[in-house]
Amino acid sequence: MKSMQELGVPVPSKRSLVVRYIKDVSKEQREIALKKTEYSMFSFPADLLVLDFLSDSGTTTMSDLQWAALFHGDESYGRNKGYYVLLDAIRDAFERGNHPKKSIDLILSGESNVKKLMDELYLTSYKGGFVNGGTYQLERPNSFIVPQGRCAENLLFSTLQQIKRESHIKEEWYIPNNGHFDTTEANIAAAGMKPINMFSANLFEDFDPEEMDKKNPFKGNMEVKDLEEFINDKGVDSIPLIYLTITNNTAAGQPVSMNNIREVHEIAKSYDIPLFFDACRFAENAIFIKNFEADYKNRSIQEIVKKMFSFAEGFTISFKKDGLANMGGGLFFRDEGLFHKKFSIRDDVGIRLKERQILAYGNDSYGGLSGRDIMALTVGLYEVLSEIYLNDRIRQVRDFAYKLALNDIPIVLPAGGHAVYLNMERFFEGTDMKIEDFGGVGFTIELVRHYGIRAVELGPFAFEWDNKTEEERNGVLNLVRFAIPRNVYGASHIDYAVAAITEIYKNKALIPKVKVSRGAKLRLRHFQSGLLPIYPK
Repeated sequence: MKSMQELGVPVPSKRSLVVRYIKDVSKEQREIALKKTEYSMFSFPADLLVLDFLSDSGTTTMSDLQWAALFHGDESYGRNKGYYVLLDAIRDAFERGNHPKKSIDLILSGESNVKKLMDELYLTSYKGGFVNGGTYQLERPNSFIVPQGRCAENLLFSTLQQIKRESHIKEEWYIPNNGHFDTTEANIAAAGMKPINMFSANLFEDFDPEEMDKKNPFKGNMEVKDLEEFINDKGVDSIPLIYLTITNNTAAGQPVSMNNIREVHEIAKSYDIPLFFDACRFAENAIFIKNFEADYKNRSIQEIVKKMFSFAEGFTISFKKDGLANMGGGLFFRDEGLFHKKFSIRDDVGIRLKERQILAYGNDSYGGLSGRDIMALTVGLYEVLSEIYLNDRIRQVRDFAYKLALNDIPIVLPAGGHAVYLNMERFFEGTDMKIEDFGGVGFTIELVRHYGIRAVELGPFAFEWDNKTEEERNGVLNLVRFAIPRNVYGASHIDYAVAAITEIYKNKALIPKVKVSRGAKLRLRHFQSGLLPIYPK
């Protein structure tokens, strides 16, 4: 008799114990709502949707252990229990590999031995990694809890801007990346720096969907040749940081190989430039490395993550993705590392960051989060490293992509880690849709109007193609993203989405062009501007 694994279907990895019913909303009602909300995907009421693929950020269904941990939430203003276990969970996830300490068990088990709690959790001092503890976190702060990833980006780049101004540095600063996401790009630009994208040259190369579970070309990689040429062209003093986004959200959620991480690290090190990660989907990136890089086939996810982060000087992260949390983010850098030495010009850079953290988000013990959020997030950091969870997660995204590919929908292949991306250049082939017509936005409007499904355009509208120079336009792709919330949808949801997307593709000549009716010059306009669809006559 065949074993469980030989049946030809995935073995179930979870059960749903809470149900939320979907409202029966008519097409006419959705049309009214679209008009009233100026056809903005970010303003349309979520309660009127059938499926919501707008974002995978903070939309996770929490596990039973996370819900249980909420009851241990400590809302104390200074040094709540969660602060200690979260910082230790950061060390477990990014530094300790196969040897986690799991201090959270002291809290979840109701440990009452006061001496044990003092000696092993509350009064320990440590230094040298991404998290200093005890008095070292006050003397040389290097870990900063914030509500979400964009807060960490703002904290980092606004502080660098202040240091640049006070130090009378004249050079223009550039931040190269394998793919800046929208808020990262905006935070860099708001700080007076220039975000530069260096997408992998193979991003839009054809890939056989039948090969998705057999190989991966790591299309999220940074083009290291372009990086080195850029450094030599602009000069080392013009590049305060190199950023690497894992997985590469802007570039269709594609993974970054360990080899590419190492190559970028070696270039950064040779020029004395700190390498930072945008680490929102670090665990999803790690499972790709395990499954498709031969040297890591027999390594645990924990060890792969440890290896990845051994190449980084620091990282910003939204725990609303691979923290499996509904809220949370952070900024972390290596104690007395290159970043610390380079930017502690007048004052310790960590102290500058902590001052800004306290002013903007509250005391460093909670950073704008409730104690309940902190506890749920801490549990999520352990659960996200489960190989069973990660393979199930990647399989669902892959199945979505495979079904679309079978229907000849032009998508970026292979599937990435958290979303499926439609290639809108190919989607509109054979029509008169131009890039400045924002056809991807028109597609998302029709998807909501007819079928109650929300996705997001990540192309010329979102990245403000019409407001950029010719050179800057080279860094703008033309995609629509379907970001899959973690542990939320099943096969029937995916099948409904595939059927709806396919039907619109068959009728793509009817998709409207879109004009920006209000706020065309706004930064991050896709969050706040008004739109007007212009339907074919």
